[in-house]
Amino acid sequence: MFRRAGYFAIAVILGASGAAGAAWAEATCADPGRALGVERVVEIDASTGPLYGEISVLQREESFLKPREVVLTFDDGPMPWITKSILDTLDQFCTKATFFSVGRMAIAYPASIKDVLARGHTLGAHTWSHPLNMKRRGLDRAIDEIERGFSAIAMAAEQPIAPFFRFPGLSDSDPMMAHLQSRGIAAFTVDVVSNDSYIGSADRLATYTLSQIDKRQGGIVLFHDIKSATAKALPVILAELKRQGYKVVHMRAKAPLVPVNTYDADLEKLIAKSRPKAAPEVTFVAATAAGVAGDGTPAAEGTPQPHLLPFFGSPAVLKTLSGAEAEVTALAPAARPREAATARDHIAAPTREKKSVHSTGGHKAKPPRVKRATANEPPPFALFGF
Repeated sequence: MFRRAGYFAIAVILGASGAAGAAWAEATCADPGRALGVERVVEIDASTGPLYGEISVLQREESFLKPREVVLTFDDGPMPWITKSILDTLDQFCTKATFFSVGRMAIAYPASIKDVLARGHTLGAHTWSHPLNMKRRGLDRAIDEIERGFSAIAMAAEQPIAPFFRFPGLSDSDPMMAHLQSRGIAAFTVDVVSNDSYIGSADRLATYTLSQIDKRQGGIVLFHDIKSATAKALPVILAELKRQGYKVVHMRAKAPLVPVNTYDADLEKLIAKSRPKAAPEVTFVAATAAGVAGDGTPAAEGTPQPHLLPFFGSPAVLKTLSGAEAEVTALAPAARPREAATARDHIAAPTREKKSVHSTGGHKAKPPRVKRATANEPPPFALFGF
């Protein structure tokens, strides 16, 4: 049974061996000429609850990206048969990304969550069940979605994760941001939307995404690791970014998030159903700590070890394609005051009120029509399937 105290034991084991993991990662870059690599690392102090990314009505932090720099992000997973393909592509291009996973998906597929961390990527949260408009919920229910999601993902990962969060549909608000601030969690919107929720053709998806990146000359790019078109288009997108001279910036947290323990009992019951019944699951972390291979047999001498990660899930040292250590930019934004909740920010549980038919001329009001999205014209950002 996973215990919160285990976070800190794992942190000691993994932190001490981070350099070895980075060396292993460098050795596995099979084709440096094709690789996109990582240009630099941005280490974010999330303790003040900052907000990064362009698409938000709230006041945001200044972008940490230079022209022709991108951050790769993936939402909604994991979905094993798609997430694995995306992870394989990222490995082939020797680059890193940030995954904002959904709690329910993490509990259903814990091995995939561990694989994200084992390959040196950053792991954040995207709520427990991906409600489409959290501002329409009561604040308590919204906070429950946030905290339950973090707890579920950390439990599935069996180690702490980054205090990084993305709102479903980018539906943020000052009251919810104030909660994130109180918990030391950074929120991320996006600069570039791939629109992979609405484009089923890999060719069209690659063309559209690259055009949007070129339009902004970089930015935080949104994909989903539950879309087959994304997995198919990603090699084309990364190869073209390489050809055009774009650079990847990898985000990592200065310190991990310690989840609340409110949900442990319920989540442990759920995750137990996802574990194989014949034998306990052997993870990269557990196998390395025990000195055995992934199948439980003693590891052969000289066998490359899996990526050994520090406690927040990113390699201790990342190398550029030239072999030099990647530049690390530390960000520690000041806290911003958050406004009090208003009726428009959050609505309590709906109540049924009998309204006079005369108020609408004796007819029910028709809901507004939403224009159908196309590959070249995405819908309003609040309707995206993030």
